Amino acid sequence: MTSSSTLTFRDPNKPGAPLVPRAEWDRAPWNRWTFQNVRSIVPTAQVWRGQGGPTEMLSAHQDIDRVEFELDGTRRTVANFMQAQYTDAFLVLHRGKVVAERYLSGMTARTPHLSQSVAKSIVGTVAGILIERGEIDPAAPLTQYLPELETTAYRGATVQHVLDMTSGVVFDETYTAHDSHMAQLDVASGWKDGHQPDWPKNVWELILTLKEAECPHGASFRYRSIETDALAFVLQRVSGLMLSELVSRELWSRMGAEEDAYFTVDPAGYALGDGGFNATLRDYGRFALLHLGQGNIGGRQVVPSRWIEETRHGKSYPLGDNYCQTLPRGSYHNQFWIEDQKRRAYMARGVFGQLIYIDPEGDFAAVILSSWPQFLSTDRTRTALSAIHAIRDALN
Repeated sequence: MTSSSTLTFRDPNKPGAPLVPRAEWDRAPWNRWTFQNVRSIVPTAQVWRGQGGPTEMLSAHQDIDRVEFELDGTRRTVANFMQAQYTDAFLVLHRGKVVAERYLSGMTARTPHLSQSVAKSIVGTVAGILIERGEIDPAAPLTQYLPELETTAYRGATVQHVLDMTSGVVFDETYTAHDSHMAQLDVASGWKDGHQPDWPKNVWELILTLKEAECPHGASFRYRSIETDALAFVLQRVSGLMLSELVSRELWSRMGAEEDAYFTVDPAGYALGDGGFNATLRDYGRFALLHLGQGNIGGRQVVPSRWIEETRHGKSYPLGDNYCQTLPRGSYHNQFWIEDQKRRAYMARGVFGQLIYIDPEGDFAAVILSSWPQFLSTDRTRTALSAIHAIRDALN
């Protein structure tokens, strides 16, 4: 009999296929299947699409496969990029229409795909709605909404600090270390079985253990996934709704999603705001169209345009040396990556190759869902951005 620590999963469509180890379900090679089947692996909460019809997505298909781009002296085509970069699905939008739509690795138009940290930008967008409505003050102390955090290193941090990941709280984001805060988050979120008996049992308990600061609040950007979860608890406290219900009410149903989305949930029922969101390719595309439309989609103003403008043009924080090869002129603000200070194209990004690229200046967006063998890859990210730039330039 198999113990819970070695619980395994099998692809029901492939009898005799290799088992998926519980401890490695989100790692290669298993992620080629599991990122499209998260509901078979961990508990989830529904993000209801609502009762109305989906926002129509008009098509103006063009052949982008032969678009060429050059990186580090090597010429590639978009078709080659999709085949070589573990792409599961790819969508290109230009002037409000679908220019290209591809499904690979068994994915279909109705398949929800794990977004990893693209979820952060989903949560950040909902925060923008509540901020512009006056329900949350970004300049207010985080403890105004979550007084329990007075005993943590978050004391003195503002809501804007966690929106920008500039709180100064120590959080070890190392994905491959077995004793990092990220390893604890894997367990607390319910993604993995417990490694240590004294580790936090859910995400809220993990936040309460963060007692150490590494720099003053607001001093610099340092990527900490837990910041999004702190933000999500503020949203829940203010709205009185669980995160999955709030995202449904404020965003998913109002933007005219075609399918329900899903969050993974921890043992306490908290939807993992920093990386547990799952949706279809076209609905990620609708999210991109929403941003291209300054918060308006299908004639509905879902997100205040002022907040989107502030996200692109407001004070953003330089990324530092760790990101200079990927985004040499990049910055971070309101849970989005700003590509450069001039053009102000911006992105939602997640490990293993998840990307929503939004360029209002070119009326252009692209969604890439992937299952890379690595958490992070500078080369793969640079290749993806080079392919996107080439497609954008060819269309414009």
